[in-house]
Amino acid sequence: MAEERAQMFSIECVLDCENHLGEGPVWDEQSETLFWVDSTGPRVGKDAIWQFDPRTEQTRSWPLQKDIGAMALRKDGGAILALADGFYSFDFETGDAELIAHVTDDPDRTRLNDGKCDPKGRFFAGGMDDQEELGICSLWRLDPDMSLHQIEDGIICSNGPCWSPDGGTFYFADTFQNEIWAYDYDPETGQPSNKRVFASTSKDSGFADGSTVDAEGYVWNAQVISGDLIRYAPDGSVDRKICMPVRNITSVMFGGPDLMDIYVTSMARVSHPAAHDNFEKQNKPQYAAGALFRVRGLGIRGVPEPRFGG
Repeated sequence: MAEERAQMFSIECVLDCENHLGEGPVWDEQSETLFWVDSTGPRVGKDAIWQFDPRTEQTRSWPLQKDIGAMALRKDGGAILALADGFYSFDFETGDAELIAHVTDDPDRTRLNDGKCDPKGRFFAGGMDDQEELGICSLWRLDPDMSLHQIEDGIICSNGPCWSPDGGTFYFADTFQNEIWAYDYDPETGQPSNKRVFASTSKDSGFADGSTVDAEGYVWNAQVISGDLIRYAPDGSVDRKICMPVRNITSVMFGGPDLMDIYVTSMARVSHPAAHDNFEKQNKPQYAAGALFRVRGLGIRGVPEPRFGG
C-alpha cells in the first residue's frame, strides 16, 4: 500500500527563498498560511521569520537581530520565539521582540534550536552546541504563565519535538547522538518520563532534524544531509522514505485547508561552524537549497498545531 501511494505523490518547490537555515514550519489554521524561520539568516543579513499564503503565493518576512530556533503562534495573537539566548514574545504588527526569560546554557557556544507546543499550549524548545560537538545543552518548557522549566540536559543538538495525536507520547531527537527518543507524556503536568529509543539513525546517511506527527500517529522526520523524508510507524519501524530534491532538508509540517499537504524546509548555507566532518564540503549550495517545498498526493492527513496558551 505504501508503494502504491508513493507512486502518486508530487514534490514541488513553492518558494525559492534561499533560506540560510530554513526551519520550524508552523501551519496557521486561522489564516491558512505557513510560517517558518530562517534560523541563522540574521548572520548573513536575511530576514528571520517568514509567512507564505498558498492561495495568493504571497510572502511576508520579518528581520531579527538574533538567531532564531523556533516559533509558536499565540492563542490571542502574536508569537513566542525561541531566540539564541532565551524566549521572547513577538508582535507581527511592530516587529518587536520582548524578552520573557533567558536560558542558562553556555552563551558563548550554544543557542536555542527546534521547538513546538504541546496539546495544552506549553512551548518546548531545546538548545544546540553551535559546534555540534558537546552535550552541554538543555530542553526547556515555557508554560502559559511564562514560567520556565528545565526538562532535560546533556544534549548536543535538540530537534524534532512533537506529540502523538492523543498527547500521551512525546518524541524528541538529539541529532548528533543519532537517536530519536519516545517518552510517556502527562498532558496535565507537562512532564515526560520513561525515556527510550524510538528510532536510531546511526546506520543512515542522514541525521534526524525536524519532525511532525500525522493523524494516524506516524512520525515524520526530515533527515539533514541525506535529504530523506522518513515516516516512522508508532513502533519505530520505517514505513516509507521520500527522497527530496535537496540533501539538506531540515523540518516538516502538514498544512493546507485539509492538512493533507506536507511542507518541507531546507538550508542553503555551505560553511558550518561544526567541529565534525559530517557535512560534505561544498563551494556553493545545491540548486534550490534553502527553498520551501511541498509534497502532495500521499493521502495522509496531519493534525492541527497547538498554539501557545499564554
